[in-house]
Amino acid sequence: MKNKTELSQAVDFIKSHHVVKSRIAIILGSGLGSFADDFDQELRISTKDIPYYPKSTVDGHAGQLVFGYIRSNPVIALQGRTHFYEGYSLDRVAFIVNILSALGVSILIITNAAGGVNPRFKPGDLMQIKDHINFSFKSPLRGIGDPDNSIFVDMSNPYSMKYFELIQKVAINNNINLQSGTLFASTGPSYETSAEVRMAHRLGADAASMSTVPEVIVANQCGMEVIGISCITNMATGISRKPLNHAEVTSTAGKVKSQFINLARGIIEELNPST
Repeated sequence: MKNKTELSQAVDFIKSHHVVKSRIAIILGSGLGSFADDFDQELRISTKDIPYYPKSTVDGHAGQLVFGYIRSNPVIALQGRTHFYEGYSLDRVAFIVNILSALGVSILIITNAAGGVNPRFKPGDLMQIKDHINFSFKSPLRGIGDPDNSIFVDMSNPYSMKYFELIQKVAINNNINLQSGTLFASTGPSYETSAEVRMAHRLGADAASMSTVPEVIVANQCGMEVIGISCITNMATGISRKPLNHAEVTSTAGKVKSQFINLARGIIEELNPST
């Protein structure tokens, strides 16, 4: 994080609420925010009150940091991320990751709503992200280097291979048919064209999103282990013959809410086997 003063003030504000300490945090994508509605001993902080924090303006993104427990496991959740297409710079979009790192988070679960590029997928599928294609051609690390963290970040293992088998185990135990694949990320806010979707598929993409990658890049810079989960809320343009809209995205995410919650809770419990 280049502006240490802004980060320090944001973190100090959060700590003044005497929040629970956790090594695990989860960023919740469009329509997936309900995961944090039932934490035990929860404490909520509106992100609009956090100094220098970018306001979330998109439907399905509440804009809250939620601190609490899942079966005695401490966890932090972000209900409502911000996006590049809302007019923010990429380093501001990823500001939350710097905050979480400063709060002691070392494992970051990042989720999103995504369009299915792989024709074998269907709306309502959950996909474990194994890699991504940054088609925005932009990085939140661009600019003057951070003296504490190199901007030349290794991205050979952006989504930690360490936890792949654990996540598959959780899915099997919960009878969830968990797909795996590569995420294609563009800036949005317009959806991809049919030609762009065909290109993404030929490049090896399985799903398309307008988020996630900026946070993943900064999380890797911070030395975090990253777990990525996409909810396939619709099939991408050209695969689906009907017009796409954000209402469909949030509606489909709501329909698979129970599966997503079971998967996310199971992952968090497995990451804390001693509790």
